[in-house]
Amino acid sequence: MIVFWLGAADTLSAGDASSAYDDLTYYTDQVAAELKQAGVAIVPTTADTVFVEGPGHRRRMIVLSGLDYPYGYVLLDPGGPERILTGIYSDDDLLDEIDAYFNIDSDSTAVPPRVAT
Repeated sequence: MIVFWLGAADTLSAGDASSAYDDLTYYTDQVAAELKQAGVAIVPTTADTVFVEGPGHRRRMIVLSGLDYPYGYVLLDPGGPERILTGIYSDDDLLDEIDAYFNIDSDSTAVPPRVAT
């Protein structure tokens, strides 16, 4: 998952930018443990354009400038299409998006079931 904060955010007032950045950081921190458990890395960027290397070393470009908000998330599986989420998502909404995109079953446990005989 890429967390982006673009230079275009400088068009926000100082208070709005600070609040949005704090919220983005807070909600990202809230989902970090689940992402780590699922083997999904969090990569922050301030770049307007990111390049993704997929199967066969084919690179593709994802342009983040010109979106609804100059901050948000990119859910990314290099072998498939990305999902760009602009703006601030609460931890519950972000987890819903992450679970759906990465097909993470949040109700599952890492402990195998015990077999009773």
